[in-house]
Amino acid sequence: MAGDNKDSPWWAPARHADRRPYLRARGAVTSALRGWFDEQGFLEVETGILQVSPGNETHLHAPRTETRGPDGAPTTLYLRTSPEFACKKLLAAGEPRIFEFARVFRDRERGDLHVPEFTMLEWYRAESTYDAVMADSIVLVAHAAQATGIGRFAFRGKTADPFAEPQLITVAAAFERFAGIDLLASIAGGEGDRDHLAAMAIGRVRITDDDTWSDIFSKLLVEHVEPHLGNGRLTVLFEYPAPEAALARTKPSDPRVAERFEIYACGVELANGFGELTDAVEQRRRFNAAMNERQRRYGECYPLDEEFLSALALMPPSSGVALGYDRLVMLASGARRVDQVLWTPPAGQH
Repeated sequence: MAGDNKDSPWWAPARHADRRPYLRARGAVTSALRGWFDEQGFLEVETGILQVSPGNETHLHAPRTETRGPDGAPTTLYLRTSPEFACKKLLAAGEPRIFEFARVFRDRERGDLHVPEFTMLEWYRAESTYDAVMADSIVLVAHAAQATGIGRFAFRGKTADPFAEPQLITVAAAFERFAGIDLLASIAGGEGDRDHLAAMAIGRVRITDDDTWSDIFSKLLVEHVEPHLGNGRLTVLFEYPAPEAALARTKPSDPRVAERFEIYACGVELANGFGELTDAVEQRRRFNAAMNERQRRYGECYPLDEEFLSALALMPPSSGVALGYDRLVMLASGARRVDQVLWTPPAGQH
């Protein structure tokens, strides 16, 4: 296939011609999804790429840059890993329904499903539960497939019908079914018991002394659970454990889990949604814990966005989703890698 000929540049006419059907499909999906958001009363926003903080998760890596004012004094800024902080400030400002096709950046990510510069489709609903944005996600995936006319997603030998009723399964049930792990037994008071989970995971994944509860959870998820998700139809994996809540609120009826879900197709994670946390004190605690771990692991940490934390006090109860737009287009167009659906592949990856 011409598009896989690494001896020619991506802009060579023959190679571009091979990619062009995927790029045209991207345009069709973009138009369809923008139309749906417009029908639902959403406002498209454009938030800034340069941020004082790129996000505060332990394993999230962001490119760093430096700007200078008229006096030449340098200021360190980061290319955002998500528009989340800025979008939530807009919710605090009074916007009720917003969406953005956001250009975002992440270091240390390369592969068929990862590029350092990509598009994240994010949307937020004020005064809505996360069930509402979960339903949005399922509808949008179907709209993408309808826009290209594809009947079935396929990736690495797996297929999924984007129009079929999705499978809904809690994280705890998925771990019990696919890994033989009683995940919630290793959580108390919203915190993970590392040794308890490690004891259950012995023989299932490789565990090192340096592994935290979250590390062991991630290994089990990737090796034993994710391969079973999104086979034949979409899977909605919901009620993530509280130690993996990130920016989601915990479930009032069970503090061991959070109002967080992810959607999979063909084993590919497409979307990550939250019932949004609006407690600034709790969010600061989570950020600080993650940055302490990041400092221990990588010898660096990112600053907190104090404006964002202040905005949480004004933000209404809301729910939102981050969807990997290039991945969705890849599946909806029949491409095999995300770089095939990018108009210009990332610099250095030609």
